[in-house]
Amino acid sequence: MRGRELFILIAVSTLVGITAIATIWPPFVWSLVLFGPIILLGAMDVLQKRSAIRNNFPVIGRIRYLLEAIRPEIMQYFVETDTEGTPVNRMFRSLIYQRAKAVTDTTPFGTKVDVYRVGYEWIEHSMYALSHDNLDFNPQVTVGGPDCTQPYSASLLNISAMSFGSLSKNAILALNKGAQIGGFAHNTGEGGVSPYHLEHGGDLIWQIGTGYFGCRTDDGHFDSDKFAEKATLDSVKMIEIKLSQGAKPGHGGILPAIKNTKEIAAIRGLEPFTVVNSPPTHSAFSSATSLMDFIKILRDKSDGKPIGFKLCVGKKEEFIDLCKAMVSTGIKPDFITVDGGEGGTGAAPIEFSSSLGTPLKEGLAFVHNTLEGYDVRKDIKIIASGKIISGFHLARAIALGADMVNCARAMMMAVGCIQALQCNVNTCPTGVATQDKSLMKGLDVDSKGDRVANFQRTTIHSFIDLIAAAGLKSPNELKRMHVNRRTSMQSVESYEKIYPYIPTSSLLEQPTVSNS
Repeated sequence: MRGRELFILIAVSTLVGITAIATIWPPFVWSLVLFGPIILLGAMDVLQKRSAIRNNFPVIGRIRYLLEAIRPEIMQYFVETDTEGTPVNRMFRSLIYQRAKAVTDTTPFGTKVDVYRVGYEWIEHSMYALSHDNLDFNPQVTVGGPDCTQPYSASLLNISAMSFGSLSKNAILALNKGAQIGGFAHNTGEGGVSPYHLEHGGDLIWQIGTGYFGCRTDDGHFDSDKFAEKATLDSVKMIEIKLSQGAKPGHGGILPAIKNTKEIAAIRGLEPFTVVNSPPTHSAFSSATSLMDFIKILRDKSDGKPIGFKLCVGKKEEFIDLCKAMVSTGIKPDFITVDGGEGGTGAAPIEFSSSLGTPLKEGLAFVHNTLEGYDVRKDIKIIASGKIISGFHLARAIALGADMVNCARAMMMAVGCIQALQCNVNTCPTGVATQDKSLMKGLDVDSKGDRVANFQRTTIHSFIDLIAAAGLKSPNELKRMHVNRRTSMQSVESYEKIYPYIPTSSLLEQPTVSNS
């Protein structure tokens, strides 16, 4: 029995008990002075829809907000830190909630970070900053290379991969409704396309992982006919092959048995209530050339929709082989999603999440440079993913070579996540990352969908403000030279020096090395 049901039981029992005793001893009715306000508060919590915590845990859930009201810092020490050692919550948690709720996101007393800390980064501003009216700005990015017959006009900021199964149906519904309201894309995650991804009609990026959920044979291999059936749905705008994920590169997806319900198992083509460990690698291809062939198959079967792949950079020579295969076969992906080793997930071995995978900035710069070196960058869009939360993170990714970004962590927080860190045990108190129907009931789809749309819109607006402050007319003008990083107390270097560009086509003809 969860908090909501327990409160209702206690409240009803209390009222019945007071009534019964008061019939025998009338003065006892005055006990309502003590219990009445508590019951009234709880009733208000159960009936309201804006806060999942208060709905799921009436009265008791208010303690969390009381602590934050008294001393916001209390809640900030219960969250993880980012790759540079700064508590994520301290800088960005309140920002996400403020933008999602469409309230002011300005703060008093200046910067909240140590500007002399090694790793501090900033964008150069201009004395001749521009107003929005002077910008040549299109917040849409067209994804689709020469062989794509159904290119997609994507937003600069989209929802990153999170599966139905990892997230509740209400969370999926809210995310997709937000995407539909705001006109941006929602990545399904490797769990496949569920009815909840389709209900509100938001644009989808269908991710296909090593388990081929939604397009698999009985023995777990790729089924092209099942793929074509879903790939040609109007809501599916792009298809993404998941090669690896930043939080657990070299490891397949994990879904605990308790979250693998009958409904989810039916969507994925699995046995319910069993642990789901996706294979660490694909069975549909086993080399760079066969991956290109697989991309062509998916493009043909989807009637020419954009096909790409997602990876966290590992062995660099393997990505170089992919670029060589693009040149030799003439087959190229329409987009590549670069995930950083700092990316998040609901379940991963600690060694994988902490000690594997190239961080986003290094991986992104390498992918852009390598594609440029093999002269295929012009046909391929790059999507960055990995702890992208603010307009600055978006600008930083574009400066390094991205065309657009995906965001998961902040979108989860916009939909109600409080980082309770119970994603993998099915007890998420806000109903976001659980299959417990009682808990997910507290997540109101309509209000949370609005918050997702609010967060995306205001974050794009903050990015535009940064571009204008830098004196740039469009994101295309944002380069590595515009971003600086403190490398020591005495030195500062630009991204252009830290991550130098390489000339276009410079890797196509390698000089012969003499052995003499």
